[in-house]
Amino acid sequence: MKKTILFVSFLFFITKVSAQQDSQYTQYMYNMNVINPAYATGMQFMLDIGTLYRTQWVGAVGAPKTLNVFAHMPVNKKIEMGFSLLSDDIGDGAKKENNFYVDFAYVLQLNDSHRLSLGLKAGAKSLQTNFNGFKFESASPDFAFENIDILKPNIGIGAYYFNDVYYIGLSAPNLLDSKHIEERSGISNYGSENVHVFFTGGYVFNLSDSFKLKPAFMSKFVKGAPIAVDISANVLYNDKFELGAAYRVGDAVSTLVNIKVTPIIRVGYAYDYTISNLGQFNSGTHEIFVLFNLDLLGKGYDKSPRFF
Repeated sequence: MKKTILFVSFLFFITKVSAQQDSQYTQYMYNMNVINPAYATGMQFMLDIGTLYRTQWVGAVGAPKTLNVFAHMPVNKKIEMGFSLLSDDIGDGAKKENNFYVDFAYVLQLNDSHRLSLGLKAGAKSLQTNFNGFKFESASPDFAFENIDILKPNIGIGAYYFNDVYYIGLSAPNLLDSKHIEERSGISNYGSENVHVFFTGGYVFNLSDSFKLKPAFMSKFVKGAPIAVDISANVLYNDKFELGAAYRVGDAVSTLVNIKVTPIIRVGYAYDYTISNLGQFNSGTHEIFVLFNLDLLGKGYDKSPRFF
């Protein structure tokens, strides 16, 4: 099916008005090392591997789709290593972005339970646009719709303070501003990307032997856009079944659910209902994830339950 100028207008409206290009997540608390290279667990030789898929604004023309694959593992008491692969597709191939990063975190033991992790992320970002087949209103469309294919390096930093029941994180996963289209015809840096800063936190309240309450938040800061704030609260039952709700200020309300189907596998799903003006153009957003927690030394999975 041929793409139309409607999608182009929709794409650049979101890019220019919101100024936020980094991927958006509802279940960010299970996807932490993607946004913060300092994310750490402190559980030696426990390999965490996960994948997350998000289809946003279902029914909207050219709606974004995001796929993540990520992993991390402490190699000793002070060092954690990981990687993340992110793929974004907007407009069924009109704009494709792929990111690959390697993460390094150095963990400082502050006392018996509190730790501070400092992280570095390094990798590359590729961006391709394909406007072939678009129907333009004029014979000479804006140069911003020319096809491009670029590959650029990027780095990120982060800090993560945590113990067994809470965490606070601050990170900038993409520090290098990028310009997809240089100055031309009086338009300067059109298609540029700005640094995004994430501030996250979470706590685990022990309500009883069976129930735990897990509130969490994520704030996103980027030049030229309002602060984006996500607030969530999940109830965990018997360390296996989790149900919760979330609110993205001015944008969406969400339902979250996940279950520990085996000692090493957790599966989750989230649905976002759009409450902004975009709600009239879509039927909501779906997000699923699968996490694998592998004990490479075979010491037992339930020795120290993971809450985030």
